[in-house]
Amino acid sequence: MLKPITTNADVKELIDLLEVAKLVVSTLDLDQVLQAILKSALKLTGTSAGSIALYNNHSKELEIHAHRGLSEGFIGNTKWSVRPGGLTEKILNSSKPTVISNTTNKKFFTNPLALNEGIKSMVCVPLKFKDDIIGILYVDDFTPRKFHASELGLLSILSSFAAMSIDHAKLHARTKKMAFTDSLTTLYNHRHFMERLDSELLRAGRYDESFSLMMIDIDDFKKVNDSHGHIFGDKVLHHLGVVLRSSVRETDTAARYGGEEFGVLLPKVSSERAAVMADRIRKRIRTKTLSLMRGKDPLTVSIGVSNYPADGKNRIDLIRKADKALYEAKKRGKDQAVEYRELKKARID
Repeated sequence: MLKPITTNADVKELIDLLEVAKLVVSTLDLDQVLQAILKSALKLTGTSAGSIALYNNHSKELEIHAHRGLSEGFIGNTKWSVRPGGLTEKILNSSKPTVISNTTNKKFFTNPLALNEGIKSMVCVPLKFKDDIIGILYVDDFTPRKFHASELGLLSILSSFAAMSIDHAKLHARTKKMAFTDSLTTLYNHRHFMERLDSELLRAGRYDESFSLMMIDIDDFKKVNDSHGHIFGDKVLHHLGVVLRSSVRETDTAARYGGEEFGVLLPKVSSERAAVMADRIRKRIRTKTLSLMRGKDPLTVSIGVSNYPADGKNRIDLIRKADKALYEAKKRGKDQAVEYRELKKARID
């Protein structure tokens, strides 16, 4: 329970809590919400370190998404599994904060990372909204200490609207992502791809850098639909999306351009390197879809590659020339990647 409000300090604590409450419920940006909650928790308890770990119900893992006052070595281990019967599981299943006044009590606390960090006491506050586990708010101190009942009460109040705000921010992020994601392949959609291409044109032009573009088309996809049905065809598109997303870098943009055609934007990648990447993707798609095809004709793709600024300085030219290289790959027998610069050298264009 909270202690009675009797001092100016008590009033100030509640005012601070109300201010952070107004902040977190007024923003839908997850990072801002997490940072505001953590900053408030440390201020309420007079501690200098802490973190917020969010829970993934599917993988049964926790991952740190916000932290303060902790070393790079500690935050380098941001993700861990919840071990059945372990302390973390007990914290998540609890309805109130778990207080560890002295981590040197080896019977109760054995986390080597926290011990090596020099954390001597901590409060672990479960974050829950309705029936869902959201995560854990950790408040750390580097000396053994007892936390007052008033501090724990304030942290409990903070955790209540924190969990609600985090849940709303995550829902907003999922909804926002749906606006630029193709639902079938889970890749970016055509609109977002074009926006990213325009942004990359501005960036590369400003810094005098190059980038490459791939256009990818499934070979004989109509035959797949005609022979095995559109439901199987949708399964093929989804599977190819999964393979393609796992085959590119985090800085790349892979999208469903339309129908059975895909686009990949490769920032800071030369035409030569893009050709190597394209051939690797082509081979990987063929290999990774073998089990899906189940003895049917292997799934293959043809790929065309263009480069900025060598092949064009606007999106229309870059896409058109990547498409020309793609059509040349089809003419050469499909299941291959062709650079537009090859066409220029051979005077095909």
